[in-house]
Amino acid sequence: MPNSLNPFELIARRWQPSARFVERAALATVVMAVVIVVTGGAVRLTESGLGCDTWPRCTSGSLTPTSELGIHGAIEFGNRMLTYVLSAFTGLLIIAARARQPWRRSLTRLGWVQFWLIMSNAIIGGIIVLTGLNPYIVSSHFLLATALLTVGMVVWQRSREGDGAPRDLVARPVRQLTWLLVGATLALILIGTVVTGSGPHAGDAREVHRIPLNWQEITQLHVDFVYIVLGLTAALWFTLRAVKAPEPLRRAVRDLLAVLLLQGLIGYVQYFTGLPEVVVGIHMFGSCLVWIAVLRVLFSQRERPALAVAADPGPTGDHEAVQPDSAPADPAPEPAASSR
Repeated sequence: MPNSLNPFELIARRWQPSARFVERAALATVVMAVVIVVTGGAVRLTESGLGCDTWPRCTSGSLTPTSELGIHGAIEFGNRMLTYVLSAFTGLLIIAARARQPWRRSLTRLGWVQFWLIMSNAIIGGIIVLTGLNPYIVSSHFLLATALLTVGMVVWQRSREGDGAPRDLVARPVRQLTWLLVGATLALILIGTVVTGSGPHAGDAREVHRIPLNWQEITQLHVDFVYIVLGLTAALWFTLRAVKAPEPLRRAVRDLLAVLLLQGLIGYVQYFTGLPEVVVGIHMFGSCLVWIAVLRVLFSQRERPALAVAADPGPTGDHEAVQPDSAPADPAPEPAASSR
């Protein structure tokens, strides 16, 4: 029985998690993705980026920080250890999604994407230490963490919906405006990493190479994109009201607008108070909330119904039903503006 050698199959035969458990496991990976961003920011803002001077060991002679490294070594090593915590939560999600019957392959595949993103970012984190906090690699580290947060949000969304064909809840022009908003927000985040790479918080008290740009001018460009994102969000809200879109869609846009305004306020406070570390850290946390809110707006514009598939018990009695991707579904008509 070759299948009996598969540990995921063995767990699936003995444990049947509820759909609610899988959903909560997916949400936990989203929370941990935010935590790893915030703690990574804390490493930089406390000048602990080289608290451990090598990788994968902390020092050339010790796997863990020594007393000579002080608080900086403890902070940097603690952030490394959080990678294992995040991996554990992702592993729980993969196992729970696999054990849930009927098996939804889409969830386990997305869980594995999360896992490999975590491993890739751990390697990039090591390269950052070995290259002395190269600002370009530091920026890629944050962007990959954003990619991890994105996949986590997708998994969480998929865990709360079915595997039927997606049905749009708004007309095509509204979806196009939403994608423009998503693209502008991505540009905003990308420019924010350039601000970080050229700004005063280098991540270590020693002289560290910075991106050779005027950080104040880049900050102004960053602010310009804040206004672009705000304008697109307001335009989308008025559009959804005009077409009488469902209330959950309009509520998601209102939430995004509130998060953007609060994040903008924090940004101005940090700029005019000389970039205090605590406020900068809050701003990094806010950037995660902005991206989450944007993705919620995107996800709220379509729905996926459950796809009923009869389970086919095998000779051992377990149900190995997989919902096929090619199953037919009744296509929904394009929503008309007058009906909303």
